[in-house]
Amino acid sequence: MLLIDYYAYSNKLSSVHPGEKFIFFVITVTICLGLNSPVTSLAVVLLTGATVILLARVPWRVYLKLMLIPVSFLVVGVLTVAITFTKGGGEFIWAVQLGSITAGVTPGGLELAAKMFLRSLGAVSCLYFLALTTPVTQMVGILRWLRIPSLVIELIVLIYRFIFILLETAGRIFTAQSSRLGYRNIRTGYHSFSQLVLSLFVKSYRQSQAVYDSLLSRCYDGRLNFVEAQYRWSWVNIALIIAADSAVTACWLIAGGYR
Repeated sequence: MLLIDYYAYSNKLSSVHPGEKFIFFVITVTICLGLNSPVTSLAVVLLTGATVILLARVPWRVYLKLMLIPVSFLVVGVLTVAITFTKGGGEFIWAVQLGSITAGVTPGGLELAAKMFLRSLGAVSCLYFLALTTPVTQMVGILRWLRIPSLVIELIVLIYRFIFILLETAGRIFTAQSSRLGYRNIRTGYHSFSQLVLSLFVKSYRQSQAVYDSLLSRCYDGRLNFVEAQYRWSWVNIALIIAADSAVTACWLIAGGYR
């Protein structure tokens, strides 16, 4: 089981109505993306992080480890925005001359890169909140409530299920190869990796046929049926969501709004 999936089922907010968590996600990510302000983005990161750690009781070390994954990609992405190439002069914080071209960091480019980084990080933190507090079984109910076609929902569930099968199968093959020194050097590593991909494809195909046969043996008629638990809406939680997102919006107004 993936770490995210484990905490999605075992966190303290797993019994909360999934609609409430989805509403919080939608409103918060909309505020983060709509109000393009570093203060707002930072407030969203702190709000969702505090909710996941303090209310959902996900260990802070686990949450920090998960957040570091997108941070590494975001840093590489914003570097292309922060660095400016020009043939003329300009106001640079740091620059290097490459023939007739000057490459460096300008105050405007650095400010834009910081805004993009915090904005993207805020959106990612909202996604992590939803993923770490809402199991896939609850997400099915949300998707049906949104009138998503049944075919799309079934594809999502099947793809989600096969992610675990692929990871488990790849892990077993990798362990078997490593125990036989399959990755002792670059040459054998490339060969073992190619064999791993080939074996994974064959095993995945066989597993998909086995799943389809098991569905047919259970009177599969082209539609997957899901048993959904019953939840009650909590007006207290709705009020807390409104208060929290209002506080984030207030931070944006205090910081100057669109000015």
